Amino acid sequence: MADDVRIALLLPADLVDYKRLRDGMLAGHEQAFSSDAAQERGRDAASYQARLHAEVGGRALFTLGAWMDGRLVGALTCEREARGKARHQAQLVGMMVDDMAQGRGLGRRLLQTALALLRRDPSLEMVTLSVTATNKRAYELYRRAGFVRYGRLPRALRMPDGRYLAKDLMVCDLRPAALE
Repeated sequence: MADDVRIALLLPADLVDYKRLRDGMLAGHEQAFSSDAAQERGRDAASYQARLHAEVGGRALFTLGAWMDGRLVGALTCEREARGKARHQAQLVGMMVDDMAQGRGLGRRLLQTALALLRRDPSLEMVTLSVTATNKRAYELYRRAGFVRYGRLPRALRMPDGRYLAKDLMVCDLRPAALE
């Protein structure tokens, strides 16, 4: 793992770099993401402002970035359920690590940092995510971090060539003692 990696909250000034990373990941890994590369390419960087922490003008709990040698090479967004009866839940979305930075533990570090931040909020009890069922590396990363599979959504993604891909649904209890 590189020592020159910095994990921090994304700020408005980082949105151009976030869009560059996201566009590249969506184009290069169409099966890993629910978003469509061509459709997302048309968005401008400012449209991702909602993914930032509320203190900097966003609506998400946070988006973490991973910088290596001053370049944004990874990101992970955490959103909170908006409905009152479900506010004890958060969801991880858009985990990405640039191809040239993979294999260095950046995904694990982003995930560990996100979980640590979530555990600081006493009102949050669980965090969920979905992962394309064929993405074994990502599935194992989440499993090792404490996520368990609670279901599978068949035909979750319909690819441009007509193939369907399933999504595994996973949950991590932030407060294990609070389980039923």
